[in-house]
Amino acid sequence: MSAWIYLAIAIGFEVLGTAFLKVSNGFENFTWGSAALVAYGISFWFFAPALKTIPVGIAYAVWSGIGIAAIVGIGVLFFDQRLQLLQYGFISLILIGAVGLQLTSPE
Repeated sequence: MSAWIYLAIAIGFEVLGTAFLKVSNGFENFTWGSAALVAYGISFWFFAPALKTIPVGIAYAVWSGIGIAAIVGIGVLFFDQRLQLLQYGFISLILIGAVGLQLTSPE
């Protein structure tokens, strides 16, 4: 499997874990808190093989950039998060940087 596919799966589980962490309300709801820990564990399980091929700085930048953009979208859609237009602009810059790193990185 491609390292970039491993990274995409890792990002998906990291975002899922973060959403579960929000729903857990600071671990007051143990079930959702536990689900967050499981999702983070799966995320790292897929992140590790991606690092065999993708340089760690690039992998982490892509992971964090795409993760930020995804969790902002989830926050807006499901958690009634409101951002200012300028904040969306800065988040877009993070996403552009992450995608640019992925597009310019050989496997």
